[in-house]
Amino acid sequence: MSTHTILSVELPGIPKLKSGKVRELFDLGDHLLLVATDRISAFDVIMPNGIPHKGEVLTRISHFWFDRMGDSIPDHRTGLADAPLPAPLQPYADRLQGRSMLVRKAQPLPIECVVRGYLAGSGWKEYRAQGTVCGLRLPAGLQESSELPEPIFTPATKAEEGHDENITFDQAAQMVGSDVAAQVRDLSLEIYRSARAYARDRGIIIADTKFEFGHCDGRLILIDEVLTPDSSRFWPVDQYRPGQGQPSFDKQFVRDYLEGLDWNKQPPGPELPPDIVEKTSAKYVEAYERLTGRWFA
Repeated sequence: MSTHTILSVELPGIPKLKSGKVRELFDLGDHLLLVATDRISAFDVIMPNGIPHKGEVLTRISHFWFDRMGDSIPDHRTGLADAPLPAPLQPYADRLQGRSMLVRKAQPLPIECVVRGYLAGSGWKEYRAQGTVCGLRLPAGLQESSELPEPIFTPATKAEEGHDENITFDQAAQMVGSDVAAQVRDLSLEIYRSARAYARDRGIIIADTKFEFGHCDGRLILIDEVLTPDSSRFWPVDQYRPGQGQPSFDKQFVRDYLEGLDWNKQPPGPELPPDIVEKTSAKYVEAYERLTGRWFA
């Protein structure tokens, strides 16, 4: 496989609206163009070198799940994964093919719709301190990485910079309205349960994930990325051991490497060595291949 990475995308004559940690967003008039780069961030700092194939993996996995979820909820795409690029984008096909998505313009909800099936990350920290996650009381005696009795909906605010902040369901309802909050809660739990069962049969535990929803033409739709290694915690089933942190299919190698450095976790981030880059890329590709049953090429 190629080790070439795309860290930024410029499309002369096409306005760029935003450049996030991973994605570039362009304005095509009636539609938007989402482009997933190979950038990788850790501790909210973008590293100077990227991970080969990362942007393609994120895009392909999102397409895969969007296709599977079509009967549950519409999404923001204007075409399927293999749809040809519009004529104005053809000159940039070498940069866009496989990592871009043409989408409808939507009004995003101002909350992240997080579903947790296992106790990890900020949820584990809150549980240790208070016995709750986002204000929801959980049974006593759970360990790090324990499977929860039932998946829980734990919304969060959207942060332009830094970490999203966990909020209660009531706070989310105040932000988006009680009817919409209940709708996205129920949809998020439904999608998560279905995806978790599917992934587990393919050797992956989806420990938690986050969805984004928006309104388009008066309808609620699913937007952004969905059930990728960047928006979810993917753990290998055969290595799952509650009571500790778990190996994962994402940037774990990057985090572990950085934790061993004398680095203050402030920009600029350090250059990642070739072996860390290679191992991380392989994990992203493995996640795609396990979930889809297709070889990455």
